[in-house]
Amino acid sequence: MLRKLAAECFGTFWLVFGGCGSAVLAAAFPQTGIGFAGVALAFGLTVLTMAFAVGHISGGHFNPAVTLGLWAGGRFAGKDIAGYIIAQLVGGIIAAGVLYIIASGKSDFDVMASGFAANGYGEHSPGHYSMTSAIVVELVLSCGFLLVIHGATDKFAAAGFAPIAIGLALTLIHLISIPVTNTSVNPARSTAVAIFQGSWALEQLWLFWVVPVVGGILGGILYRTLLERRI
Repeated sequence: MLRKLAAECFGTFWLVFGGCGSAVLAAAFPQTGIGFAGVALAFGLTVLTMAFAVGHISGGHFNPAVTLGLWAGGRFAGKDIAGYIIAQLVGGIIAAGVLYIIASGKSDFDVMASGFAANGYGEHSPGHYSMTSAIVVELVLSCGFLLVIHGATDKFAAAGFAPIAIGLALTLIHLISIPVTNTSVNPARSTAVAIFQGSWALEQLWLFWVVPVVGGILGGILYRTLLERRI
């Protein structure tokens, strides 16, 4: 179990540092910035690389909504949920702390004003989308993400390709929803940067726990009841 928790901690560190780091450090430059598409690809690559690197150890969740969705789909033991979520939160917060130290090396950096890649809705949505829009997009995409994860890791699926499918799915999810919420589908990712942003991000954090978790559980239940082969 210690190896599994360490893998989840490191994998979530990589996801937050790589994904949010690309948004904070590399997305904003007018001429050379990577933009929304680059950030979306960065998030997908973090999951793809860590799924190959440590997925065989822990299952490669890196996300409380994934852990709970896999439990709902009958793929994960309930007794291990708390440990996994704590490890994910620890890894994400450490990554956000390292990112904060790096970003603070720029003289005009302001963590509150920058948003620090935090998730938000209303005036804090990149495209100024409403709370209703945020709930719908996070619910649908979290559910879809778990359907992809369950399908790609099914014993009847093509062996060895699951990390690619899952990483590309996360890229697609970000391409759709960065303008709406800055894309969560992951409460650990949202919590880690919200702690350092410290103001509106913490006030709106509830949505990025409740909705991805509900969506993830729904995805797990839908796959288990409607799509999973019983033979």
